[in-house]
Amino acid sequence: MVKKKCNLYTLVHMEFYNQDIISAKQFDREKVEKFIKLAKKIEANKEKYSTLLKGKVMAALFFEPSTRTRLSFESAFSYLGGKVIGFSSAGSSSVKKGETLADTIRTVANYADIIVIRHSKEGAAKLAQQFSDVPIINAGNGSQEHPTQGLLDCLAIHDLKGTLDGLNVGLIGDLKYGRTVHSLAHLLSNFNSNLYFISPDLLQMQYRVKDSLRLKNNNFKETTQFKETLPLLDVIYMTRIQKERFGDLEEYDKVKNAFILTPKEMKLVKDDAIILHPLPRVNEISPEIDSDPRAKYFEQTYHGLMMRKALLASILLKEIE
Repeated sequence: MVKKKCNLYTLVHMEFYNQDIISAKQFDREKVEKFIKLAKKIEANKEKYSTLLKGKVMAALFFEPSTRTRLSFESAFSYLGGKVIGFSSAGSSSVKKGETLADTIRTVANYADIIVIRHSKEGAAKLAQQFSDVPIINAGNGSQEHPTQGLLDCLAIHDLKGTLDGLNVGLIGDLKYGRTVHSLAHLLSNFNSNLYFISPDLLQMQYRVKDSLRLKNNNFKETTQFKETLPLLDVIYMTRIQKERFGDLEEYDKVKNAFILTPKEMKLVKDDAIILHPLPRVNEISPEIDSDPRAKYFEQTYHGLMMRKALLASILLKEIE
């Protein structure tokens, strides 16, 4: 049985009904705003929607370590009344026996109504899409994208700043391998935000992201100047330098402590700015910052639960009252 594909741009009700979420490029301004609205609607009516997905099953296939993404997806599905199956590492699946990703997806699609997949290999989500009869959600693949993280980040920014327009947003740290910043940059390109890509030269934003932004005539600036740029920013989005993505540890050692946000740097930050981080952090945000009212990265994790409820409901239901 082949899953029927619908045009994302012509559906009237739940535009993502029975659709896959593979890339942030699937979302224009209108869709981002609709998901923000739906996430807030469900959050404001938790009891009403507690059985929304009753009788549905989600398979969470996490071939790569995860805490927030896996647990927030599982929690979101459970809060909406559905059931969850899956695994939290490749070592606990038949991949350890040599099973291919294609065969895993073909099998699991018989057990679930939707599959959420995280994988270390680039292109894994697209491959899963080819072999699944049920919708696929990309929960992070290699260093490419993490679209649902980008959407929850947009929700967090909108909730905390009141808008996604007219903001100076700094994406800081590992912009080469950081899939979260790739997706967030694509999503913010739908709004009138000024993007600052702040990274060491070794970890500059990928050309495919920059080329996409240029095609849309988006404003972005690349710089290695961390402290000098901080005073300009309304949103400071820190990321860790991802040791696991480096083939050469000497290269990692050169940049691992490139940018660290400490109380000293916070003196340069606007009083009404917000600090976000997709987490986990290593040492790029000092623990002393946690008590600063501008630090919003733990609140940000709750927005993940909110947004993923909206996404799951939108994909599995034609309409939501």
